[in-house]
Amino acid sequence: MRLMVTGGAGFIGSNFVRYWIENHPSDQVVVYDALTYAGNLTSLADLEGSYTFVHGDIADTELALETLKKHKTEVIVNFAAESHNSLAIVDPGRFFRTNVMGTQGLLEAARHSDIERFHHVSTCEVYGDLELDSPNSFSESSPYLPRTPYNASKAGADHAVRAYHLTYGVPISITNCSNNYGRYQFPEKVIPLFVTNAIDDLPLPLYASTQNKREWIHALDHSSAIDAVINSGRTGETYHVGTGLEKSIEEIADLVLDRLNKPKSLKTIVPDRPSHDKRYLLDSSKIRDELNWSPQIGFEDGIADLIEWYRSNRSWWEPLKAKAPVSEGTEWQRTSN
Repeated sequence: MRLMVTGGAGFIGSNFVRYWIENHPSDQVVVYDALTYAGNLTSLADLEGSYTFVHGDIADTELALETLKKHKTEVIVNFAAESHNSLAIVDPGRFFRTNVMGTQGLLEAARHSDIERFHHVSTCEVYGDLELDSPNSFSESSPYLPRTPYNASKAGADHAVRAYHLTYGVPISITNCSNNYGRYQFPEKVIPLFVTNAIDDLPLPLYASTQNKREWIHALDHSSAIDAVINSGRTGETYHVGTGLEKSIEEIADLVLDRLNKPKSLKTIVPDRPSHDKRYLLDSSKIRDELNWSPQIGFEDGIADLIEWYRSNRSWWEPLKAKAPVSEGTEWQRTSN
């Protein structure tokens, strides 16, 4: 198989590239990435020679089409996106440019090529949020009710993908996934932020709504789910990818501090961001029943591995800390004025 992985130098994308090369060593992989602040080729340094890199923006339809034709791409896996909710509050325009118009540009390239599958990676956040004590979860037929600029931009991308399938016959599939964690995650996101701060005895910034929950999945389990959809999933279908395991922001902070033998006094409360979603939970029974997929990495084991990796790879994450474009909590007072 010949794949083009957009956003392949980002966190989930690089884990997917790593997973695919290990599990499908005879396949050809093109990593197509704009290398924004969160894109990092050092995440793939040990795989050099196992993939082809193209420095490109998904909104550049001409370059995307040229790349697809040159490499005779059969499958596109679209991870490319602006994804940090906090940054989306400060600079919403970049999220709609990349996530909506960028995805549309890539779809336009796809419909003029000979691809067999355009797989689009979405998020649980397009559905809005759930009450903390709700017995419900989101299914593939749940209505879209995004509450933040990031969520809305991803919802717009999903609609574009479905429209290109129905209007032009582009062979698509979509996965909506729960929150990911694992190695190579940019240290602006909550788990690596907590880990790297705790390593250096710095405060762990917890939003005031400390009991807000997220469903968590390891990036390699997410990758195996996409593998199942590409190889066995039905064209035109959406599949939810989740574990059913939920943790609050405070539970994660306590787990990190306990693992690193750091004091609980490092927990520091910061103001909630606007439209802070309370909880997401996906019903992933469809992918489990249809494609016989299930997650393999337990949360405790995954967190232990992640912590040891960040402890051993300071040279990877330390230069990135200064690149974080927002400081949690302090930006909200600026944007509300």
